[in-house]
Amino acid sequence: MPVIQSTYKAPYFFRNGFVTTVYSGLIRKVSGLDQKRERITLSDGDFLDLDWSYSEEKSKKLIIILHGLEGNAQRHYITGTAKYFNQNGIDAVSMNFRGCSGEDNLTFRSYHSGDTDDLKEVIQHILQTKSYTEIYLKGFSLGGNVTLKYLGETTDIPEQIKYGIAVSVPCYLAGSAKELHRLKNKAFHDKFKSNLKSKLLLKSQKYQGKIKESDIQAIKTLYDFDNLYTSKAHGFKDAYDYYEQSSSLQYLPNIKTPTLLINALNDSFLSADCYPVKEAKNNENLFLEMPQHGGHVGFIDKGKFYYNEKRALDFIQQSR
Repeated sequence: MPVIQSTYKAPYFFRNGFVTTVYSGLIRKVSGLDQKRERITLSDGDFLDLDWSYSEEKSKKLIIILHGLEGNAQRHYITGTAKYFNQNGIDAVSMNFRGCSGEDNLTFRSYHSGDTDDLKEVIQHILQTKSYTEIYLKGFSLGGNVTLKYLGETTDIPEQIKYGIAVSVPCYLAGSAKELHRLKNKAFHDKFKSNLKSKLLLKSQKYQGKIKESDIQAIKTLYDFDNLYTSKAHGFKDAYDYYEQSSSLQYLPNIKTPTLLINALNDSFLSADCYPVKEAKNNENLFLEMPQHGGHVGFIDKGKFYYNEKRALDFIQQSR
């Protein structure tokens, strides 16, 4: 499909990408969402926590929401989507990646940008225990990459999966990693690195002999973290191999589920390769929207809900 002409107009004070990213991540509040937690056991013995919220009326429709790097199901970009869909008659389940729900997971491995296996297990769990006839996927940032990769690499997607939405997605991980290491993103880079190192130090105490505390302390960049831990713990040769194999960009031509990708042009986390114009033009199921503004997981709008939340539902309703 041709690239979609976006209708998003950012409020004047939120046209700066840094400002909208920080405001949306640290200042925005979403209240009044009642989440109920379900813990499921995965095939390798680890666990995942799912946070459910429901429409007032019994619904046969569900949205599965995936957060970004070091996020969780209580982040306001997640709860905003859940609340908006609940108010429009659709149940929501927000997936916490391994180790992101408030306690360490049970294995040395955790989660990463290309891990679609856990999403597959969540979908199968829902299909086996619930009776939803329509399921939508919506992922943000890292979770968006997982969503797109799942939709493009999976040959037996359940018929209940009707639509996909991905927001602020680093479709080409190596390019995005380079952007995150630039001076303009130092505050974000350092925050991610600090959180990840703290978690890894806990793992080094539980799994002595697998990783040295001195090696963790020597981590200076996110690339170092991915080279030392993410790649090795998840079966990749090194950070570069992890980025190459896990990027969703290569899977976009195979997507057969109607899917909307929203990447703002002023998203400082994304490289030029993260705007897949060619792939969208050559795939009738991939709809690419590139607003001028929005930052990273921003898209502040008038009223209580953000543009990406309203746009996701519009896309589903208009594509029927």
